[in-house]
Amino acid sequence: MSDLAIRWFIPLELRILSGMSLLSCALLLVVLLFDYLRGDYDSMLIHWLGMLALSVMILTSIDHTEEGRTKRRDMGLITSGITLACGITGLFIRGQEYLLVDLWAALVLLIPGLSGLYLLSSPVVSRWVDSTLERAEAEAGLARNRLLLPKWQAGLKHVVLLHVVAVVMIPVLWIIDVAISPGDALQGGTLFSSPTGEHFSNILGGENFWRWARNSVIVSIGTTILGLCLAIPAGYAFSRYRFKGRGAMMFTFLLVQMFPGIIILVPYFMVMKSLGLLNTAIGLILAYSVTALPLCVWMLKGFFDTVPKELEEAALLDGCSQFGVFYRIILPLSLPAIAVTALFSFLAAWNEFLLALTFNTSDEMFTLPVGLASYISATDAAWGDFAAMSLLVAIPVVLLFIVFQKFLIEGLTAGSVKG
Repeated sequence: MSDLAIRWFIPLELRILSGMSLLSCALLLVVLLFDYLRGDYDSMLIHWLGMLALSVMILTSIDHTEEGRTKRRDMGLITSGITLACGITGLFIRGQEYLLVDLWAALVLLIPGLSGLYLLSSPVVSRWVDSTLERAEAEAGLARNRLLLPKWQAGLKHVVLLHVVAVVMIPVLWIIDVAISPGDALQGGTLFSSPTGEHFSNILGGENFWRWARNSVIVSIGTTILGLCLAIPAGYAFSRYRFKGRGAMMFTFLLVQMFPGIIILVPYFMVMKSLGLLNTAIGLILAYSVTALPLCVWMLKGFFDTVPKELEEAALLDGCSQFGVFYRIILPLSLPAIAVTALFSFLAAWNEFLLALTFNTSDEMFTLPVGLASYISATDAAWGDFAAMSLLVAIPVVLLFIVFQKFLIEGLTAGSVKG
C-alpha cells in the first residue's frame, strides 16, 4: 500500500453508504416524531434500533484508516442486516393497517440496509479492505470517484428536496381531494377515488364568489397602487437624502413591524368609523397600505442604495432635472425591486382576513378570505365548497408568482450587496 494512488483511494461505495445512512438517520427523526404523536411505542423502539444501527454504519464507513478495516467492514455488514430486519419488522407489526407513512418509514430502513449489504460486499471494497488492491485498479477507482461522486451527491440532495416537496404537496393534494369528492367529508377513502365537479359548480355558479372576487381585486390593486405611490418616493428619499429625524423615522418603521397587527385593530376601527369608511373598499385600501408601508419602504431603500449615485450626477450635469433623474434613470433601473414590492403589497391585501372581517359587517363587501371563512360555522361546515373555493382563490397568486418569477429573483437579491 505504499503507492500514492493506492494510499489515496477510497471506494466510492463507502462514501455513498455514509451519505445514505446520514440521510436515513435524519429522516428517522421525523419518523420517530410520527410514532410519538400516534403513541405507537413498538414502532418507536424498532426505529430507535434502526437509527442506532445506521449510526454504527456511518461510523464504520467514514473511518478509512488501514488498521481495522476488516472489522469495520464486518460490523457494517452486521448493522446493515439489522437495519434491513428493522425495516421489515416495522412494516410487519402494522399488519394490514399500515399507512403511507409506515411504508415510507420502512423504505427509510430497507434502502440503506440493502445498499449496505450490496456495497460492502462489492469486489472493490473487499480488495480495499484486504489491502490487495492493485495500482491500476486504484487509479481507475480515483477516476471513477471524480466522475460519479458529484452525481451521487447531487442525487442525495434531490432526495432531500423531494421530501420537502412531498411535505408541501401533501396538504395541497388533500385539499384537491376534498374539493373533487362528493359530500363534505374531510377524510375519505382512496385518494381521488370518485371525482366530481359539484363543489366548483356551486362556487362558480353562485353570485357570492364573483362579488367577493371583485371586492378583493379592487382592494388589492388599490392597495398596490397607493402603496407604491407612497413607498417609492419615501424609499428614494431615505436612500439619497440626509435630513433631520431620518434615523428616528427609519427606526420607527422597524419598530412598527415588531408589533402584532391585532393591537391596532380597535384604533383602526374607531378611525374608520369616525371617517365613515366602514364597509367600503377605500377604508381597506388605506388600512392595508399603511400596514404594508414600512416593509415596502425598507425593501425599496435597500435597492436604491445599490444604484450608483454617479449615474444621477451625470444626468444632472447633462441638464436633467431632479425629477427627470428619478423618472428616467432610477425608476427603470428599479423595476425588479418595484415588482417585488408590488407583489408583496398585492398578496398582503389579497390574503388579509382580520381587518377585512372587522371593517366589513355586510357580506356585500366581503373579500375572498372573509367569504371563504363564512363556509365554516359552529353549526355547519361545507368542507367541499370551502376546499374548492380555496383552490380558486390560490390560482391568481400562483399565476402572479409564475409571471413575476424573473423579477422576484432579481429583486430579492438586488439589495443584499451594496455597491
